[in-house]
Amino acid sequence: MSDDSKNIIKVWNVSKSFEVGDQKVKVLKNITFNVKKDDFLIIFGPSGCGKSTLLHTLLGLEGPTAGYISYLGRDIYQSAIETTTTDDERADFRKLNVGMVYQQANWIKSLNVWENVAFPLVLLGMDKEERKNKSLEALKEVEMLAWSDYSPMQLSSGQQQKIALARALISNPRLIIADEPTGNLDFDSGQELMKILTRLNIEKQKTIIMVTHDLEYLKYAKTTIKMFDGQISGIYNEKEEKIMAKKIKGKRIGEIND
Repeated sequence: MSDDSKNIIKVWNVSKSFEVGDQKVKVLKNITFNVKKDDFLIIFGPSGCGKSTLLHTLLGLEGPTAGYISYLGRDIYQSAIETTTTDDERADFRKLNVGMVYQQANWIKSLNVWENVAFPLVLLGMDKEERKNKSLEALKEVEMLAWSDYSPMQLSSGQQQKIALARALISNPRLIIADEPTGNLDFDSGQELMKILTRLNIEKQKTIIMVTHDLEYLKYAKTTIKMFDGQISGIYNEKEEKIMAKKIKGKRIGEIND
């Protein structure tokens, strides 16, 4: 088996610049890494280091200025006939292959929990009974089945993030991308969410990419990427991550660029 067959994502020499007035600001600088199938990858670094821009690029929302990103051998910004893919094509790809969890969940307030979780299936044209069954299965997976008929707004932040994770799982995606999913949670709720993500990674073979500023969560990663000033300053496997964690213990996120 070749190394390529083990990778779900390949990021090669990706750079991203934005024009601010008459200046060009380089936010990502020659980023290269692979994400293996069934990996739990955590990307961390100080605020402004380029983590969010990198996620947007991985999601097909911000095209790179240079380099390429491929999912399962397919360049998400370039079609097979060497033309640029459209926003709609990339959106269709995300619907089928990627589940997304944000720091702040957005709900349709007129819908209850299971209806909010099932909403992505409406976009796929699935009938109501099948949507409900799949929604209840996803809620059971994240231990929120008992709240299926509640309004999301009645629930705690921790419960809402579990529901957001259920919504990310609803189309059975290969990949889950989580952008600071614990950012608004207390310690216990954050740990609970991380344990569910770990279980999904190990038992359901979900590939997970998570961005965080909280060093506490690095212990859950199989692979860790440290970013600083738009660049990757380190990539660590589980064993190397434990050594790194000891070095940075007690440090603030802005002090880990050495």
